[in-house]
Amino acid sequence: MPDIKQTIRARRTIHDFLPDSAPPEEIVLSAIEHAIWAPNHHLSQPWRFYMIGPGTAERICELNASRVREAVNERAADIKLQRWRAVPGWLLLTCVRHADARRAEEDYAACCCAAQNLMLCLWEEGIGMKWTTGDVTRDPEFFEILGIDPQIERVVGLFWYGRAADVPGAARIDTADLVKRLP
Repeated sequence: MPDIKQTIRARRTIHDFLPDSAPPEEIVLSAIEHAIWAPNHHLSQPWRFYMIGPGTAERICELNASRVREAVNERAADIKLQRWRAVPGWLLLTCVRHADARRAEEDYAACCCAAQNLMLCLWEEGIGMKWTTGDVTRDPEFFEILGIDPQIERVVGLFWYGRAADVPGAARIDTADLVKRLP
């Protein structure tokens, strides 16, 4: 069994994927099965996962490109469109909204824990991910494409996954600089 500490330190956000490197669906489903063992207050289990197929992914790519075209220019939109179309696998994680602000915050935190579990499980399988929360994930048309009611669910993240074309290095602040000892 892999060492969890080693997996945590090795995992990286992957920006570039090998072409056609989406893993079999059962690997992603297994990672989701483990992701939902994240801590969640009163077992609220607020997470919802959407496995996005090629048709839906294409619609999201086109929506994003149109927004980039409006905000920047045609060239930037074309570059973004090609980059997004090259992503091998797509997954969306949402959080069921709750009227109580404290509960909503706890549920969102639980979903973030589930996201970390998901990424670690896939990393152990040699699958990298990028967790994005770009503007497109807040666009009303994004919710329409996915058939999600934004009054009921909020986006935690859009996840791209596949085999890494490149694994970036990483560094962290020394723990001694982050920990304060209190009497």
